[in-house]
Amino acid sequence: MGKDANKVEVYIKFKGIEQVFAGKPEEVWRLVNRFFAKVFPSLKLLEKIRLTVDLEKLIDDSKGIIEISEDGSHVMIPRKKLTDKEFLILNLLGMYIGFKLGISERDYLTRDELREKLGKSSKIISTRLSELCRDGLAAKDEEKYRITNFGVKILQKEILPKIRAKISS
Repeated sequence: MGKDANKVEVYIKFKGIEQVFAGKPEEVWRLVNRFFAKVFPSLKLLEKIRLTVDLEKLIDDSKGIIEISEDGSHVMIPRKKLTDKEFLILNLLGMYIGFKLGISERDYLTRDELREKLGKSSKIISTRLSELCRDGLAAKDEEKYRITNFGVKILQKEILPKIRAKISS
């Protein structure tokens, strides 16, 4: 038996946190307990304020408003009942959901694709997309636009209820 005979090594991997503890069993036991005492309260607090998207709820909230197929997202509300910004953000939401479900290979639309869907001039599209980006609801990467997690939350809390009220009247 060598000098490492009484040595213990513990590897912990939890939600992206990795830690290795090595030493005498009593020492490792204390370190592991201290690790969990620090990490779990912090994780519980973080979960309370972390911006996450509940995909199942999002799909339920979007039912009847958007539909997704292999060829993209489709807004099912008559165009005249929606503002340009609502129409654009719903199309981005459809791509987001389609990507998360593995139906679509991408979570974005280009400005030209959005112009085609909206049927308005490039100037109007650029203005509305700039407003969505400025408000943090969408993000632009080159000429690709995607909805942000913040945009999804605002859409669920504020925009979808307004749309539902519009279409029910």
